[in-house]
Amino acid sequence: MTTVTVETWQEHTQRLARGIRRRVLDFTIRNNGGYLSQACSSAEILATLYGKIMKIGESQAPLIPLPFPGTPSKNNPSYFTGAAYNGPKAPDLDRFFISPVHCALALYALLVELGRMAPEGLDMFNQDGGTVEMIGAEHSPGHEIMAGSLGQALSQVIGIALARRLKGHTGRNWVFMSDGEFQIGQTWEAVETLVFYRLDTVGVYIDANGQSADGEIQSVMNIEPLAERLKAFGARVYEVNGHDVEALAAPAQEDPDGRPLFVIARTNPCQGIPMLEERRPKLHYVRFKNEAERERYREFLNTLQEN
Repeated sequence: MTTVTVETWQEHTQRLARGIRRRVLDFTIRNNGGYLSQACSSAEILATLYGKIMKIGESQAPLIPLPFPGTPSKNNPSYFTGAAYNGPKAPDLDRFFISPVHCALALYALLVELGRMAPEGLDMFNQDGGTVEMIGAEHSPGHEIMAGSLGQALSQVIGIALARRLKGHTGRNWVFMSDGEFQIGQTWEAVETLVFYRLDTVGVYIDANGQSADGEIQSVMNIEPLAERLKAFGARVYEVNGHDVEALAAPAQEDPDGRPLFVIARTNPCQGIPMLEERRPKLHYVRFKNEAERERYREFLNTLQEN
């Protein structure tokens, strides 16, 4: 008699998170560069959004990403966004928006793990004429809007959420943000507007890893106490362990109550790859110092592939 083991959603989500780290580490080693710490900190957040929280349909996009379609214009019928990788834009389905678009590599890795993009798509990363951008744009796989410079996505999602409300859509709008974006005034204006319009169809997950391009956030421009500040604006706020998939999923299961949802996910930018600790506080972008260091990471990758 054959025993069939059924994977729980927790196991599935944790496997997705491990796959994100493994693929981004492999890419970083092969290309001697990558946004590795962002993948370490965000892996469970992104995996939980796609694996448990969001209600989205099957991908409507080709497995192999298409070339750059040109800039959006009424005279450019070939133009497209990368939103089709997240399924159709149906009234009852959710939509996803990534705000820190330098984290695109982690999102691409997840799309591969989910079978929404072919592994060959990662080989097209940052290639001239392609859509698999290093700094994701609206035409990049899994992206829908142009979110850079940082701090602009949330404002755009307000407009999208308001339009969907007017159309009677029931689907929710999920935004993935970095904690560094709360150093930006436009972000707080967006929070104020979300609360005023009672946009409880908007849910925000914040990768609070304490790091920015210039070093530790607390020494660059402190944003704490973040939870209390968001609550003072009138938002619904939860603070969770960003590597605990059950804790991440729980706030999204609560019934909307008129307030926009913010989940502060406290994360470790070295999670799963302990060697990165040696690089603190400069973790924003990894480029190996020499071949010996690169080989150490390659050996560590081999242990991940064995597990």
